[in-house]
Amino acid sequence: MIVIFLALLLISWATPLFKKLGFGKLPGDFHFRAFGREWFLPFASTVLLSLVASLIGYLI
Repeated sequence: MIVIFLALLLISWATPLFKKLGFGKLPGDFHFRAFGREWFLPFASTVLLSLVASLIGYLI
């Protein structure tokens, strides 16, 4: 539970930084409005960040 909490804390801290870098605006990221709420599904950004993390893990 501590790891999950720290991961969520890190993600919430890094979200504005990622938005400044252009993540969340890639062609596979979906924004839509349904049921009175705005929904965001960052498929392309997730794949790109996963590839970067895998590359860093492979190099280390």
